[in-house]
Amino acid sequence: MHNCFLDIDYARINKKSQRAGGDVFLSRKSDTDGRVVSVLSDGLGSGIKANVLATLTTTLAAGCIAGSLSIERTAEVIMRSLPECSERKISYATFTIIDIEYDGSTRIIEYDNPGYLLLRDGKLLTPEKKMITVNSPNGRNSLYFSFIKLQSGDRIVMYSDGVPQSGIGNRELPLGWETERANDWIVKKIAGQPDISSRELSKAVVNRAVRNDIYIPRDDITCAVIFARQPRKLMVVTGPPLDSARDSELAGMVKSFPGKMIVSGGTTANIISRELGRKVRTDLSRLDEDLPPTAQMDGIDLVTEGIFTLARTAELLESGEYRSMRRQNGASQIIDLLLDSDEINFVVGTRINNAHQDPNVPVGLEIRRNIVNRIGKCLSDKLLKEVNISYI
Repeated sequence: MHNCFLDIDYARINKKSQRAGGDVFLSRKSDTDGRVVSVLSDGLGSGIKANVLATLTTTLAAGCIAGSLSIERTAEVIMRSLPECSERKISYATFTIIDIEYDGSTRIIEYDNPGYLLLRDGKLLTPEKKMITVNSPNGRNSLYFSFIKLQSGDRIVMYSDGVPQSGIGNRELPLGWETERANDWIVKKIAGQPDISSRELSKAVVNRAVRNDIYIPRDDITCAVIFARQPRKLMVVTGPPLDSARDSELAGMVKSFPGKMIVSGGTTANIISRELGRKVRTDLSRLDEDLPPTAQMDGIDLVTEGIFTLARTAELLESGEYRSMRRQNGASQIIDLLLDSDEINFVVGTRINNAHQDPNVPVGLEIRRNIVNRIGKCLSDKLLKEVNISYI
């Protein structure tokens, strides 16, 4: 999969009245060989207990594969580690493990989750699955193993049983959405939006399932998507160059970049405006009490205030609050562009802004380069983005 990027994301909503979700999704990438492991686990029941067991499952799977265990051996370790429900005589968590190597070789093991979807050229494929048995303290368990060679444009979609079971008992869906109907809906959704990102597709599936439940989820609902695609590029320019003689160089980088563009910082925006002859227009359509308004400039996808907006962006990414965020402001718009991009290049100006040396500025407000490092770490470690940071 030369020059191909794995766009991996998920959406989840908890069962009504449950603060902790019983579904857990985790993705990790090896720094040494580019191997990516993604795990979706559904803990039995809901709430804290289910969350703990699903978290144990995903963490074990990611750790074992990171330690170079085969996916089959990893499944056996998990099955031996999970307790059994005394009433139902089944393990306390189901799982789907997807192990993708740098060349696209992909191994998948499934235990009691709904079967994953493999889509190529918009069509649903039926990969061959081999049943394997794994010994555990609870007896012999049947799992399904499959191997595929992932290609550019392929999608893998997996979801918890909250998706096909959504709507059970309703007049329109007395038996629930059911797997076949849900899969048909996903195929049609992709046909209508061939370039839809993993984030948007997973959100669409979850939102539809919640609608089936008349907006009162009767179970945890999760959908995760892996999309092998050509990388989408984004540049974030923030801060003026150390030497003002390099202002024109910075503007040239902005003008020639082959992707989307964010300019963060009033001084930075004024430099780009002056050097490229483009006006900056304040956007008052989305005012927010916590952050300064955004602005518009021809050829730039987003213009924001600098240090406060970036600091809020870092906080939202670190806490995970962005997944449930409804407010629209400069930070949320930056995050939207970051999440829909694959290769993210930060260009950080190193000239000191005297405004940020004011003793009245909160102590927690870090200098620009440290905030960018925090954002970059979240993007690379949690979201598996390709991140480059350079200074000028």
